[in-house]
Parts: sequence; C-alpha cells; structure tokens
Amino acid sequence: MRLVLFCLSLLLVACAQQPPRDDGLYRALGEEPGIVRIVEGMLLGSARDPRIARHFLDIDIERLREKLIEQLCFESGGPCVYTGDSMEESHKGLRLTPSDFNALVEHLQDAMDAEGVSTPAQNRLLARLAPMRGQVIDR
Repeated sequence: MRLVLFCLSLLLVACAQQPPRDDGLYRALGEEPGIVRIVEGMLLGSARDPRIARHFLDIDIERLREKLIEQLCFESGGPCVYTGDSMEESHKGLRLTPSDFNALVEHLQDAMDAEGVSTPAQNRLLARLAPMRGQVIDR
C-alpha cells in the first residue's frame, strides 16, 4: 500500500512546481509542532533502519533536522523559508539509491501515521516532495 501511495505521488509531480497557495496542508500536518514531530520520527526511524542508517552516521543531525523542518513547512504552505542547500548539492557524493530514497519515504509515512495525518494529506505532501527524488539519487 505504501509503495502504491508513493508511486501515485510521483504521478502528481505537477503539483510540486510552485509553493502551495494556501496553508491547508501545513495545518493538516499539525503546523510547526506537528512537522517537528514528523521530522523527528522520520529521523529516528531512519537511524534505526539497517538499510539506511549508515547515511546518518557522519552528519550534523541537528542541522539536518532544522533544514527538514524548514523544507516540510515551506512545501506544505507554512510560513517558513527553506534556507538549506539545493537537493543536488546536499546529496552530492552520497551515492543514494532508489531503495535508500524509498526507505526514507517509508519512515516519513510512518511518522505521519504516528501523528494521525490523514492519507489525503500524506499524499499531498508526498506529491510535493516527489520531484526531489531525481535530485537526490546518485548525486
């Protein structure tokens, strides 16, 4: 089911070309407190996952947390500005695979489930993030 949701989100790439026009998704994610919990849940799940944990060993996890919060807030129509590097630059040399990307998405979905985010809201966020897939794999 999760893979189906992810694949559907890839089909909605057109939705992610511009910032959202309203803050409905931001509110559906629980605004900033909800986004913080989602990001922290995703990072904890990823750090415990033997498939991808190695990618989180030698990084500034606090900076990553901060930038992910900014990014999800911005992408969901919240009042944030993303101040991090481009996806290409921040993933350069990491040799991420489609499996790595999919594992991270699984943890994002698990974190949203834990926060009680509805499936339609999850799909809207995934559709906004889907275009980044090609920007992070094999950089």
